Amino acid sequence: MLRINVRGENIEVTEAIRSYVIKKLDRMNKYFDASSEPTAHVNLKVYPNSKTKVEVTIPLPYLVLRAEELNDDLYAGIDLVVDKLERQVRKYKTKINRKSREKGLKDFEVLDAEVEDEAEEKDTELKVVRTKHVALKPMDVEEAILQMNMLEHDFFIFEDSETNGISIVYKRNDGKFALIETAE
Repeated sequence: MLRINVRGENIEVTEAIRSYVIKKLDRMNKYFDASSEPTAHVNLKVYPNSKTKVEVTIPLPYLVLRAEELNDDLYAGIDLVVDKLERQVRKYKTKINRKSREKGLKDFEVLDAEVEDEAEEKDTELKVVRTKHVALKPMDVEEAILQMNMLEHDFFIFEDSETNGISIVYKRNDGKFALIETAE
């Protein structure tokens, strides 16, 4: 059963809003087995121009699902974010199933990211405003690109299952992908 943590910025999260979020995210339960209890972190934000932003992150042992939507209507934004999350899961499952059949593998492990937002004050002009801690799990390049695309990032760090080294895939300006491998 999916646990849901709803938080608001510049908005009071009323019982009606919380209930709507829970009702919509309840559709995601069909993708999780009964033994897992993932937590969906929902952040609702209202801007001065009355635009609303809905962000949902669901960290899983094998995947991080994340979607966000900027919309004039909070409820429409919630609907669109849940639709995006469902598309991500279906796309991921299709690719994994296809890959499993091709390689005869049963399971793939992907990024399990623990994220901390910390603003570190430095004496220089260069400041670290966010730190992310990642647990690198073995995967191949194709799986790393899939994970990068699902997170909507421009790069992705992973442990290459073929070389056992740390590698980085990134999206180039021309839309193609590139790989950086670490040297011994």
